[in-house]
Amino acid sequence: MGFSFLSTFPGLLPIVPAPSLTTTSTAPVAPRYPSHAPQVVIRCNKMETDVAAEDDDQFRRRDILKCVGVTIGMELMASSGSFVKNASAADLIQRRQRSEFQSSIKGTLYTRIKGNLDLISPLLTLALNDALTYDKATKSGGPNGSIRFSSELSRPENKGLSAALNLLEEAKKEIDSFSKGGPISYADLIQYAAQSATKATFLASAIRKCGGNEEKGSLMYSAYGSNGQWGLFDREFGRADTQEPDPEGRIPQWDKASVKEMKDKFSAIGLGPRQLAVMSAFLGPDQAATETLLATDPDVSPWVQKYQRSRETVSQTDYEVDLITALTKLSTLGQQINYEAYTYPIQKVDLSKLKL
Repeated sequence: MGFSFLSTFPGLLPIVPAPSLTTTSTAPVAPRYPSHAPQVVIRCNKMETDVAAEDDDQFRRRDILKCVGVTIGMELMASSGSFVKNASAADLIQRRQRSEFQSSIKGTLYTRIKGNLDLISPLLTLALNDALTYDKATKSGGPNGSIRFSSELSRPENKGLSAALNLLEEAKKEIDSFSKGGPISYADLIQYAAQSATKATFLASAIRKCGGNEEKGSLMYSAYGSNGQWGLFDREFGRADTQEPDPEGRIPQWDKASVKEMKDKFSAIGLGPRQLAVMSAFLGPDQAATETLLATDPDVSPWVQKYQRSRETVSQTDYEVDLITALTKLSTLGQQINYEAYTYPIQKVDLSKLKL
């Protein structure tokens, strides 16, 4: 019949609160484990109520094993001593450092993009083209910052992306100036710029739905947007820059490619018509024209229509969530993430030198 997910948590057994030690009442005390209360057993495949007439006043073997298991677990935790405390403290410090650095990066990118809204589309394409150089067969390429090299940036498929890269180079100078854990990689910067640009399009849509009122639009986006879906994207922070351009011929010219060519490219990296449709804004400056072309394909058309309908809703949840998911996958293709990147040692204070 399967086993209970909760079988190792004795604290989840039905317990009646014990009477106060200071009470003067002479009323009979209810048993700690009521013998006549139905016991709910949660199993892997169903939930059922066990009202079998067992002797519930006695501990069963399962109860004893639970107590023993908890006792052993507590002993192991206690015996780990200072090692666990030090490791946990170091991990928390590094997480805080990375989180604070991320917040500063996002703030800088938000300000830069807000002043250059015309570069949103090139920033999205820049991130896409840097990622789509990934080749599954050789496990090479991917979002590694190679597009920063002039020999790669000047390729036909990257036409019109120079201004976006120039914006990021200026942002990088500012970010590096306040970084305590070393300069940000172009690989990270390019993908985080795509995140900021994507959020800007979501916010712009909310403002438009509020008649152009920025305050109301911001409130609506905060209330109904899908910001909580960015967690995995933010965790994948620590890409390394390659030191040479990626091979040529791996990226289609989006403005000249057929739908089949686009589908083949997405398929080669493990994505399908759904992801192709949701990333239509990344495929060139005219999203409407791109979607018109994609809608001519029977495999892609249903997804195009789905996301067009979603964008007209208040929350546009389907569109936002699927776009965030697709971008998160693209942004890590073939990359080994260094989860300690941008951390730095904390300077210790010598208390003996303090003059109190």
